[in-house]
Amino acid sequence: MPPEARSYLFVPGNRAERFAKALASAADSVVLDLEDAVAPDDKPAARDAVARCIAASDAAPRQRIVVRINDENSPWFSDDLAMLAGTGAAAAMLPKAEQVATLQRVRAACPGLGIVALIESARGVLNAHALASADGVMRLAFGTLDYALDLGLSGDPLGLDHAASVLALASRAAGLPAPVAGVTPDFQDPAPLRAEFARARAHGFGAKLCIHPKQVDWVHEALRPGTDELDWARRVVAASKSSSGAVQVDGRMVDKPVLQRALRLLAQAR
Repeated sequence: MPPEARSYLFVPGNRAERFAKALASAADSVVLDLEDAVAPDDKPAARDAVARCIAASDAAPRQRIVVRINDENSPWFSDDLAMLAGTGAAAAMLPKAEQVATLQRVRAACPGLGIVALIESARGVLNAHALASADGVMRLAFGTLDYALDLGLSGDPLGLDHAASVLALASRAAGLPAPVAGVTPDFQDPAPLRAEFARARAHGFGAKLCIHPKQVDWVHEALRPGTDELDWARRVVAASKSSSGAVQVDGRMVDKPVLQRALRLLAQAR
């Protein structure tokens, strides 16, 4: 899994005919989903289809595949782990991540497996710092829909703010990439996704879960620095190079954090 992936595109694990198309898309990571997208009676067949996809993939595509397994309290958890171990999967997404012991169980069954810890509950948020520091965790993701259900939120995005900040702080403190924002159900209109992702970005998120290929392009566009931002960044860098002392750009002092932000924007553009 690319450690700085911007987009994670979900594909139902029982829709094998979609796997190749998803891997051919612009998504940085493709999530083959064995959990919510698959009915109980279809779980075994979906697991077999995902195993065949991983086994048939070359090294580069395999690194882009993330398998969302079923949670620890489900009857399918152990079989999912056995499949991951048998195929040599690179990464898995653990739903309802709440306890470090669960992550340890996954790693014990699948040594070397990278884990995206999907936090979807109050317990998960309260344990976010421990989860982020656990062995094998590559990134935190915020399951906003299940979290809102767990807490009985009204639907006002304000209700997600505290948890989002906790996940961003936990990720940063543990040295992980910025966390992954939850899904936006509307895949016809880009406006809701852009609004939700802008709010997540304000908290420090750097990627998003997607349920349709169209959303991947919208996410990448949202992360791409704008023309005005890049112009400002170039002027900041030029001004800093031209003077050994304090400089101003647009009437504001350029100190180290400002210069670092300008350099980061230019790096994103490249």
